[in-house]
Amino acid sequence: MPKRVDHAERRSEIAEALLRVAARRGLHAVGMRDVAAEAGVSLRLVQYYFESKEKLLLHGLQHLAERFGERATALVRAAGHDPGPRAMIEAMLRAALPTDEESRTFHLVYTSYAVLSVTDQALAAQPFIKNPDAAESALVRILRQAQESGLLRPGVDVRLEAVSLLAMSAGLGIGILVGRRSPETATTVLDHHLDRIFRST
Repeated sequence: MPKRVDHAERRSEIAEALLRVAARRGLHAVGMRDVAAEAGVSLRLVQYYFESKEKLLLHGLQHLAERFGERATALVRAAGHDPGPRAMIEAMLRAALPTDEESRTFHLVYTSYAVLSVTDQALAAQPFIKNPDAAESALVRILRQAQESGLLRPGVDVRLEAVSLLAMSAGLGIGILVGRRSPETATTVLDHHLDRIFRST
């Protein structure tokens, strides 16, 4: 009896191959033939699942977003059963810092997608690019809960702080990628800013 093919798993494997090639060579230089070779499958199979490079790139972006969500969730869970607002925020921000191979791939490839979206309307319309407000909204919600619990310093504007934290995390991430910052320095900077927001315990 022939082995049953798990199409979702096969698509996921091809998307993973796309991300690996993009992390090495840059998203702009990725071709369907390169992805097929990386995945160890035929070009025809890649074309079967993704009719065009554009569809492959769109699926790759969706896969990247799912991986980031899983990573952030795992880091929050690792912080403990009831980590508290500060620990949750630290986990969310550190999920995006390129501190290991997985997060480096995420940061590098997501940045490539963001740059390509400037001239690619199909990419620009994708939720992960078009609506980056999900992370901001989550931070605002957590900060507001912390404020209501008396955990923040007086006068903190939770919306401005959420925007600042995300911008800081993104900038620090690029600094790590290009070798201007170490992961340890980036973490220290984030901790310093959180110390300015949260009351000392």
